[in-house]
Amino acid sequence: MRNYDLDFLKKFSMVIGFLAALTLALILFAHYLQGTLVPEQDPAVAKRTLSRIAPAGAVYAGQTGAAQQAAAVAAAAAKAASQVAYGGTMDGSQIFGNLCTGCHTSGAGGAPMMTAAGMGARAGKGKDTLYKHAIEGFTGTAGHMPAKGGNPALTDDQVKATVDWMLANVK
Repeated sequence: MRNYDLDFLKKFSMVIGFLAALTLALILFAHYLQGTLVPEQDPAVAKRTLSRIAPAGAVYAGQTGAAQQAAAVAAAAAKAASQVAYGGTMDGSQIFGNLCTGCHTSGAGGAPMMTAAGMGARAGKGKDTLYKHAIEGFTGTAGHMPAKGGNPALTDDQVKATVDWMLANVK
């Protein structure tokens, strides 16, 4: 080999070595940066974790505790009342018009129509049986009645008021 070829080979090897060292340094720096970043947490996972570790109750002590307990009871009652269907109304006609009319005016799913012929056989079983079937649901040979008409937010008293209204308004 000639002298200038050896000189080129030395300089080229030094450039390649420098580039390899620079590449290795950049890889190590990127790995370090990746390790220092805080990974994003899925909001659903965070919510499940918080609900799992939330305290089961609270301690109320003294006068301050009594006031906090009364406020907690009032808030729980307000929350429960807000989850009752149709604002907690006991008006059977309103509940029937919003929920029951779909099946009991068309006979869908074997539901008895609001006529003496349709409701007669069922009314003969007694109000307690009708209440039970309306609240708990019923599947018979003639059809299917979902529990609470398919709306679990109804209270038992609302269902009973609606059954009473239906029996009083049979044509």
